[in-house]
Amino acid sequence: MSRVALLVTHTGKRANTEHARTVALDLASAGFEVRILAEEAGDLELPGTVPVPADVSAAEGAEIVFALGGDGTLLRGAELARPVGVPLLGINLGKVGFLAEAEIGDLDQAVKDVVDRSYTVDERMTVDVTASLHGTVFAESFALNEVSVEKGDRARMLEVMLSVEGRPLSRYGCDGMVVATPTGSTAYALSAGGPVVWPDLEALIVCPISAHALFSRPLVTNPAATIGIAVDPYTTSAVLCCDGRRVWDLPPGSEVTVRRGVLPVRVARLRPGSFTDRLVAKFALPVNGWRGNSRG
Repeated sequence: MSRVALLVTHTGKRANTEHARTVALDLASAGFEVRILAEEAGDLELPGTVPVPADVSAAEGAEIVFALGGDGTLLRGAELARPVGVPLLGINLGKVGFLAEAEIGDLDQAVKDVVDRSYTVDERMTVDVTASLHGTVFAESFALNEVSVEKGDRARMLEVMLSVEGRPLSRYGCDGMVVATPTGSTAYALSAGGPVVWPDLEALIVCPISAHALFSRPLVTNPAATIGIAVDPYTTSAVLCCDGRRVWDLPPGSEVTVRRGVLPVRVARLRPGSFTDRLVAKFALPVNGWRGNSRG
């Protein structure tokens, strides 16, 4: 029985397409059946690959999902890999690519490691989210990075009530709220003033966005906590967004509930590495301080 890999990329960029072709050909020569998303097949022009629909069946029976691109592409790969528990390997072809395991210069070695099964698998915590109105659920999804509730009217402030474990914590007039996983702590939550959380720590991070309040600090809860965000019935409309990819309108009076996800995202790791080193490299942190090694 042949081995199976699913290849996901951002075909809008010529360089990405060329790299994806290289990976597909290398995997095929190693005996893999290479699946590609039907929506990308025309751009990739790879005879011998198997086009599949971009749904939960795409990665079923696969050994690994290759995601070539930036963090957006990896998040798209996570949507396909998570339901069937297939490991996800991200190759950064973008700018920061914080979620990616390897850079473009590591591409040949990454393929070789997959062929040799020379990798380990980590599990990344996710969150499950539901949105309801008057007790009727109208949206359900998950997020690897974060869930955000944001104002739908740019000119008006959003009023929300934040609760933890069913107990009201505070009402905020704000631009929105972010609930993030440790994996997502370096994404939207970071720009909202949240802390960087090491990915092997399990927790939920809650960050108000531009809150008009004295108490607007980010919060860190235990991973079993249930976070509730209720949109005030008399406020403006809002928008629910999961990982910046799946969006729903939230009418006034909507209630959003965020819990630890039932299914994690399984991430392939090619070699042991320090999250501290990754943090320094991705954000170009001044390890020696802003003044360097100079002495007065």
